Amino acid sequence: MRIGIIGYGKMGKSIEKIAIDRGHLISFKTNDFNLNLIKDVDVTIEFSTPESAFTNIKNCLDSKVPVVSGTTGWLDGFHDIKRLCDKKNGSFLYASNFSLGANLFFELNKKLAHLMSDKKEYKTSIDETHHIHKVDKPSGTAITLAKDIISDSRYRDWESDSYSNDKININSYRKKEVNGVHKVTYSSENDIISIKHEALNRNGFALGAVISAEWLVNKKGCFSISDMLNMG
Repeated sequence: MRIGIIGYGKMGKSIEKIAIDRGHLISFKTNDFNLNLIKDVDVTIEFSTPESAFTNIKNCLDSKVPVVSGTTGWLDGFHDIKRLCDKKNGSFLYASNFSLGANLFFELNKKLAHLMSDKKEYKTSIDETHHIHKVDKPSGTAITLAKDIISDSRYRDWESDSYSNDKININSYRKKEVNGVHKVTYSSENDIISIKHEALNRNGFALGAVISAEWLVNKKGCFSISDMLNMG
């Protein structure tokens, strides 16, 4: 399979290594994507910046090239991308986190949220810590965790680094080369319940992105990593 990598930072380099190890060819790797690069590509994997992600994904869909994206911080435009994907009969898969362990953590978070949904004595919060180079705050993973809790709780929204009774507070920290730590906490006057996921390196994210690209080729539609895990 011929893969184009859009966003050649640390994650892009990890994706390149794993893709080659799995027998794929890298058609291009760039931080400055343009349509001239997209010739002879079976699929693109996009880990760029919040400012460029929408345009990168749109260009891929307009060119009828399947695209997998893990860039966060651009999701105000997600519904426009979904409509474009449907209109073009394209192939698009987005995930805020491609790690298998993190997606198991998402499922655990949903189950705990359901168990705690009527426990009004507990206040819910989320802590996320990443490396100092991560540009968006809070992380896409933290927002996904919050939205999954909100869908089955009394909370109406989330907020960043502030506190109110009807919103889930997300605390964001940036420390050196931390790959990603997420903790969901339920606190009462009597006890604390928490679950945590910690990424030890980028390999799990990169492997998940490459496997998602392998899965997406020859499929049509707008997908999530949950679709890939459940549809096989």
